[in-house]
Amino acid sequence: MKKNMLLVLAALAFLTVPSALLGQDWIQLFNGKDLTGWKHVGPGNMTVEDGLIHTHGGMGLLYWNAGKVGNCVIRVVYKMRDFNDNSGVFIRIPVEPREEWMPVNYGYEVQIDNHPETSNEDEYHVTGTLYSLTKPLAMPGKPGPEWNTMEITLDGPHTVVVLNSVKVTDYTEGQPMPPRKFDFEPQRGPRPTLGYFGLQNHSDKDIVFFKEVAFRPLH
Repeated sequence: MKKNMLLVLAALAFLTVPSALLGQDWIQLFNGKDLTGWKHVGPGNMTVEDGLIHTHGGMGLLYWNAGKVGNCVIRVVYKMRDFNDNSGVFIRIPVEPREEWMPVNYGYEVQIDNHPETSNEDEYHVTGTLYSLTKPLAMPGKPGPEWNTMEITLDGPHTVVVLNSVKVTDYTEGQPMPPRKFDFEPQRGPRPTLGYFGLQNHSDKDIVFFKEVAFRPLH
């Protein structure tokens, strides 16, 4: 393994950022060839095809298994296969996932679904929100097969989601949350400053492709 990847693994696994990493640009966590550094839990799976992570079935989660992250920006570049598909980026997962529902209830899902109304859901369930918890500041999600760039900033208890250069979510732990409307929505409550993160595969009919997953420590 190359020296810079060893530094990344150390940074993520031990929750510190070596001085050698500070000032660097984005650190790629997906090598474009295979799923080295990633693990999958739950139904379905993910594969790498033509340099892209491809979701299959679900509901499951592909998570970065080097350790918890915090005080960083996570960048995910993705596209839907169809006009609209469902997926998500999970963050602030308190312990390493062993099944698919623990991240739902104890982490946050940054939603990918431009049209939640087709599932009788409202704007609290749209792309870029903390699923069912935050109201979007804007709705800049692009339909398939256009590429979307999502940047998630984890700054202590503060979470900011920017989609295609437009801020969608700006949430700090302790701010009000709406009550649960559906039994599949997450339990309410605080999430940790440091946690695991991952990519969701939602169902057989919801196909999403990821071409970049990158990490940058906050300076």
